[in-house]
Amino acid sequence: ERVEGEVEFKGPSACQGYYRNPAATARLRHGEWLRSGDRAYRAGGEVVITGRVKDLIIRGGHNIYPQELEEAVSTLPEVRAGGVAAFGSRDPARGTERLVLVVETRRRDPARREVLRRQVADAVARLAGSPPEIIVLAPPGSVLKTSSGKVRRDATRQRFEQGGLTSRVLPPWHQALRLAGAGLGPWVRRLGAAAGEWAYGTYAWLVFLPLALVAFTAAWSLPRLHWRQKVAALCATVLARLIGLPIAAEGRARLDGRGPAIVVVNHASYVDALVLLTVLPEGMRYVAKTELQQVPLVGSVLRRLGCLFVERFDPARSVTDAERMQQAVADGLSLVFFAEGTFGPAPGLRPFRMGAFLAAVRTGVPVLPVALCGTRAVLPAGRWLPRRRGVRVLVGELLPPRGADWAAAVALRDCARDVIQRECGEPLVEVV
Repeated sequence: ERVEGEVEFKGPSACQGYYRNPAATARLRHGEWLRSGDRAYRAGGEVVITGRVKDLIIRGGHNIYPQELEEAVSTLPEVRAGGVAAFGSRDPARGTERLVLVVETRRRDPARREVLRRQVADAVARLAGSPPEIIVLAPPGSVLKTSSGKVRRDATRQRFEQGGLTSRVLPPWHQALRLAGAGLGPWVRRLGAAAGEWAYGTYAWLVFLPLALVAFTAAWSLPRLHWRQKVAALCATVLARLIGLPIAAEGRARLDGRGPAIVVVNHASYVDALVLLTVLPEGMRYVAKTELQQVPLVGSVLRRLGCLFVERFDPARSVTDAERMQQAVADGLSLVFFAEGTFGPAPGLRPFRMGAFLAAVRTGVPVLPVALCGTRAVLPAGRWLPRRRGVRVLVGELLPPRGADWAAAVALRDCARDVIQRECGEPLVEVV
């Protein structure tokens, strides 16, 4: 009764300790009891909290609670209300604890500051028996507080020991300007990056349009398919170089000295065909969806470049187009299929359509998987200004069909998709 001590408790609501901190948990526990960190005494069946253990200042064998000193000093004239922090700080020279008072005031006159210093020392001496070793007269805002207005004594002590209390506290308007300036930097950088991307995208279009005009003119005027395809590939190569689009091709040697093949490619961007024109040899026929025939000028140019069209939604026409693709392969042509059929803005390798793989197993022609990596970042779906990004093209090993039935086509499809997914780095997406 009325003997001060540390508050400990136990019960079903007590925590188990600190997460992944066994040292702190060991300090927290006292046998089966849990240290609360508070000091208190009992009076008439009630528990009266006197303060926190970490805030307690021991001086000359006496316990001093900082709240009492702070309240007494706060009543002095020209001391900012709530702007007082009392704490103990270890003296590195003597190894003893010093009593430190941080007092916020707007006084700047040296004589008046000395008067206030003596008043603080007298107020502390009346309560603690002796004046504090150090009195810091600091500008408003030096005493750190929580969001609820409580004094953060330990944080203020750390700031004092690091010499931070001697620096001048800037006014709120200056701090607001500093914060605004700090936020302005990233905004300016983002604006600069956006302006750079816009400038690059505009430049890419300005380069593309005349080269596209050359390719279209050649497609309409040149009598031989070989010449038309050669001009289209040349325009694509010049465009990639002029706009600084780096294209790294791996396994290109697998394209040399081979017979007819069915090339299957993942589809991620509007620039996929342009990239393939710079890598794949001439003479290959690209397979496109029938909807492109309805696009003014584009459909007729694609036909002049030897593209074959397949229907995706009409079952009867799909069967006829598939038979036409198989006949083209049987005649010795190499076809290029975008196996997914379409693409979207989100990363992911969509399911492959079976047309290319059925043509492979029914004609005995091998499949050549080609993976495009990075084209989605250059010009994804829904965007019209290209960005400068690196592109990688990997030509895989030939995959010969092992059978002539549906199961062989499915196995061939799965094998090709695994190769492309591993190289393009995008996750598999199953569309329901």
